[in-house]
Amino acid sequence: MMNRRSLLATAFAVPAMLALSRTSVRAETKFTLEALEAAQKAGKSILVEVAAPWCPTCKAQQPIIEWLAKDAKFKDFVFFKLDFDNQKDELRKLNARTQSTLIVFKGANEVGRSVGDTNPDTIEALLAKAL
Repeated sequence: MMNRRSLLATAFAVPAMLALSRTSVRAETKFTLEALEAAQKAGKSILVEVAAPWCPTCKAQQPIIEWLAKDAKFKDFVFFKLDFDNQKDELRKLNARTQSTLIVFKGANEVGRSVGDTNPDTIEALLAKAL
């Protein structure tokens, strides 16, 4: 039988989890070279976000990217997250040397790149290069 503390914790946790699941808009795709190539061949606008869970700059970029992903002008973007710690071969192929790197493609063409940027306006301008 649940004690009162567990019952209260569950009562508050479930609605919070449901609210979070409804507000998550971005359809983020785990990065693979094959998925990137497919999106490039389809002529898609693409953001590759090189991130690490321990990186404070990556954590600062995350809500900005989430916010931009909700913007109608970026609705056709494909968002990839490349794991800085576990995808070293892929990092080398993209010449990404550090976490918090954002790389934008329009089809097969790289149209912009930034490292360590946490300014919403300049990140938005970076993504706009692929429209």
